[in-house]
Amino acid sequence: MLLRHTPKEISGRAALTINPAKTCQPIGAMYAALGIHGCLPHSHGSQGCCAYHRSTLTRHYKEPISAATSSFTEGASVFGGQANLLQAIDNIFSVYDPEVIAVHTTCLSETIGDDLKQIRIKAEKEGKIPAGKTVLGANTPSYVGSHVTGFSNMVKSMAGLAEPTGKKNGKVNVIPGWVEPCDMEELKRLMSLIGVRFIMFPDTSGVLNGPLSGEYAMFPEGGVTVRELRSAGDSIGTLALGEWCSADAARWLDARHKVPCSVLDMPFGLAATDRFIDALRTIAGVSIPEQVSHERGQLVDMISDMHQYFYSRKVALAGDPDQLISMTEFLVSLDMCPVHIVTGTPGRKFEERIREITGEVPCTVNVRAGGDMFLLHQWIKNEPVDLLIGNTYCKYIARDEDIPLVRWGFPILDRQGHQYFPTVGYKGGLRILEKILGVLLDRQDRDAPEKSFELVM
Repeated sequence: MLLRHTPKEISGRAALTINPAKTCQPIGAMYAALGIHGCLPHSHGSQGCCAYHRSTLTRHYKEPISAATSSFTEGASVFGGQANLLQAIDNIFSVYDPEVIAVHTTCLSETIGDDLKQIRIKAEKEGKIPAGKTVLGANTPSYVGSHVTGFSNMVKSMAGLAEPTGKKNGKVNVIPGWVEPCDMEELKRLMSLIGVRFIMFPDTSGVLNGPLSGEYAMFPEGGVTVRELRSAGDSIGTLALGEWCSADAARWLDARHKVPCSVLDMPFGLAATDRFIDALRTIAGVSIPEQVSHERGQLVDMISDMHQYFYSRKVALAGDPDQLISMTEFLVSLDMCPVHIVTGTPGRKFEERIREITGEVPCTVNVRAGGDMFLLHQWIKNEPVDLLIGNTYCKYIARDEDIPLVRWGFPILDRQGHQYFPTVGYKGGLRILEKILGVLLDRQDRDAPEKSFELVM
């Protein structure tokens, strides 16, 4: 049943992807755009594309995702979508009155060759963009890269709004990468504790994990403001969390406006969080407060207490490059063995980084960038694992091979809580450990014979 037709024998597939471990660029661009205050994302393509992007994000975040579309028909598909986008900009500002329209392209508009910059300039000349309002755009063809690429492209467009005044504002730009809204909240909490003044972009906290107040708000209170984005060129530095999601925008600010940048791993787990905290300490020129040290100590204590359950367990992982790099490092620090690692996002640099992290792991490690879930399943059939970590699509492999599954990453379509309970930072590390321990000990209980079914474990 389900995927049990997957053969154990692995053969080369140069031009065939089965169950891709990724989705398309516009979904990433749309998620990033939702991290701008008062922003309405706009899909420059057909209605069907926009519906797919919205429904995927809605199913993951369990929140209604508002977005507009250029609604291409046959005419726009042949002659170009400029007229559709100009009309859309006029209609959106007239009807919904957002602060920002963030336009991303689709396969269709990219294939036609629509020039977003030229269309935006034409809209300005024709008075379709009201004073004080903003339109930005990103090229996000679905047939290149992945949702991670689209996220990065939109974030780089946000950085393009920077307008330095020549006077430093004493703030640090923090580009968090594709993490959950609660993760962005946790990063902001840590920075506030340390005493760092910051501009975070994008920032979906309060947008996609807000409360149910009984009142509808087209544009929630959260998100980075355009004013903050414009002042990003006056910041004293930029911390980009993740090579694939965040680095392009940070390096653009460095090259264009001389805002020095550092590219760090996403702060999942102990070592990556330590590096993030140390970078903040260096920038702010302050000592780390006791509360942060206390949280770190709690994570170290739990690792020490539960180490016997982690030791030598084999793990398979699927997800996005930045997240997988930090998670792999965390698992190795627990003396676990990440043996099968797949991302759908292409990039040889990812494979090299994973090889570096797992260099001393006492087992053979399979890693593939631009891989798919079918390959991951085949690897698991050839070398079974004790744990599978990945998004909801991994549940089919977990069921077929009877493997404990920790849901983590994007998308998670069949569970709740990921938008509310952070997995970054030291507190997030505790959450990851609790989830891993929970499924491993549940499996131990399930499989234990009656004579060794223990009350205390």
